[in-house]
Amino acid sequence: MTTAIDLRRTNASSTKVMITPSDIVRRRFAAWTGIRGDSFEITRLERFEYGVTSPFHLLIVSERAERDDGETVVEGCQKTTLREFSHKLSFIPAGRRFFGWQNPRVLTRGAYLHIDPTGPLLDPELRFSEIEFKPRLFFFDRDIWETAFKLKMQIEVPTSSGYAEALGRVLAHELVRLHKGASAAQVLRGGLAGWQKKRVSDYIEDHLDDELPLRELAAVARLSTYHFARAFKQSFGVPPHRYHMSRRMERAKALLDVPARTVTDVGLMLGFTETSSFTSAFRRSVGITPSDYRRRIM
Repeated sequence: MTTAIDLRRTNASSTKVMITPSDIVRRRFAAWTGIRGDSFEITRLERFEYGVTSPFHLLIVSERAERDDGETVVEGCQKTTLREFSHKLSFIPAGRRFFGWQNPRVLTRGAYLHIDPTGPLLDPELRFSEIEFKPRLFFFDRDIWETAFKLKMQIEVPTSSGYAEALGRVLAHELVRLHKGASAAQVLRGGLAGWQKKRVSDYIEDHLDDELPLRELAAVARLSTYHFARAFKQSFGVPPHRYHMSRRMERAKALLDVPARTVTDVGLMLGFTETSSFTSAFRRSVGITPSDYRRRIM
């Protein structure tokens, strides 16, 4: 008989993804019944390695991830040298060795979510512990992403263990749904051509302080607005407006790192005419206000 494991009482070293050198990463940890969370951010642009073989399922939330070189491996089945995988998910079943290395192009940020395969809080009829999950590297599924990102925020700005455990239950159900193919995961293939993707992403980065109508971005890719919207979402995993706002908020985080700049200054630098509209947009994207974010990082 399989015994449920309370991850709040489990030694973190049994699930922790090891990152070396260890002084290159800033981490936060949290544990609830059935799930452990590890929020991480790389602090220097230099090569690092990572790896784990865990008795728990591992869901990786790659919030910001681009590399000039490197590889990611699930031993015996998958290997990839994909360079850009921001806003992607990876799922490593329990017992599978996961490892890799990279020379980061940006300061990588994300979260590791370790899920007890016995599913102690789940309905037994789900039979979560009996499922032979398959590994998946760098895919996108909107429902899983939204739930996993909320859990990431619970690691960084906790509210209640009950809420986090409820999210864990939802996440487990979503993983079962993904495994069974009830709603196919949006694995990113096809979409924009390589040159279109680069041109559009570069254009967005150059216009983070502007409003970007869909027709303007479509013209950059030389597509109709209808075909561009579909191809963009297939390539980036989110609609153009949401991606643009996400990148604006990433820029806002970097600007907020400078204490001399006020929240109003940062909002104006990103094209917001009112501090209230900037605060609302930041909270919708990040989950907390700019002021709260600044207090957390200082």
